[in-house]
Amino acid sequence: MQFEDLLASITPETYARLVTAVETGRWPDGVALSAEQKENTIQLVMAYQAKYCPSDEPFRVGADGLLVTRSKREMKASFGNSNDTIATFSLNNNES
Repeated sequence: MQFEDLLASITPETYARLVTAVETGRWPDGVALSAEQKENTIQLVMAYQAKYCPSDEPFRVGADGLLVTRSKREMKASFGNSNDTIATFSLNNNES
């Protein structure tokens, strides 16, 4: 089986289980992942995310397998108009 075929055969439920296994270091039945299993599972999760889970996160793996980053300027622009005032407070405690 080719790697692309393997990725295409993963269901969203299987992907969720793989993510949980990577996060917890254990398979759903409680058995710990070996170092090799963890390494392979992380690679598989990253490849699946890159191909089937598009994201706007600033640091991610793109569909081409390369790391996608955004500049500081692009990240600031994505936050919108940050000049909106949420609250103001007087620095003087003069209560008359």
